[in-house]
Amino acid sequence: MICTGTCGFGRRQADALAQLDAVEIQETFYRPVSIERAAKWRAKAPPEFRFCVKASQFITHEVTSPTYRRSGRTIPDSDKSAYGSFRDTPPVREGWEATRSVAEAIRATVIVFQTPASFGPTEANRTALYRFFESIRTDATKAIELRGPWAVHIVEKICEDLGLVHAVDPFDKEPATYGLAYFRLHGCPPGKTMYQYTYTDTDLGRIHAICREYDDAYVMFNNFSMHPDAVRFRSLVRDQTDAAVPAHE
Repeated sequence: MICTGTCGFGRRQADALAQLDAVEIQETFYRPVSIERAAKWRAKAPPEFRFCVKASQFITHEVTSPTYRRSGRTIPDSDKSAYGSFRDTPPVREGWEATRSVAEAIRATVIVFQTPASFGPTEANRTALYRFFESIRTDATKAIELRGPWAVHIVEKICEDLGLVHAVDPFDKEPATYGLAYFRLHGCPPGKTMYQYTYTDTDLGRIHAICREYDDAYVMFNNFSMHPDAVRFRSLVRDQTDAAVPAHE
């Protein structure tokens, strides 16, 4: 199964819900989202539509991250050191409870934890990861996108121990986990243009070939043209799936 979606609705919600398989909710990363709002998203979507949720930055990112400008809160200097890096602190626990409640209300299939590049493979960070993920409970699959300089064998061990899926951009690196793939496409090829990049038909064919190496895959576009790119990829997947089904004699 290949599930095609976008990181954020990309266009009108109605278009995303009608033309895609999934959406990764981004607002939950920046600030808490009400359960009532999440329930409305779920109610508008077809029963088979899949929602994923990006975990709160209060869990993953330090207050020095520019993303906190959209957090909607003023954090006193005395509290700043308690945010991010999977610390065992009230703000991190608040971020998880906010993430968990929305994930439950929206019946999320995946929760994505994206770390900043500054979150490297130090002993303190590894300890924090284990402590955090061993303390939380959720029915959703937990995916982690480690953007720092983490060696593959370390990521593989962490994911195996903690039951995590290694989320990656397939044009940047291969996942350290197997079975289920969670791909977040940031517009990497050819690299310099990043989010402004529009995927070519050749790119989409390459992504499809990569997906076939896994039991199931989420392909979540996160570039400026993510909605039309996702629609094109979904059509390619369906066309090739239909072509692979033998005709009845």
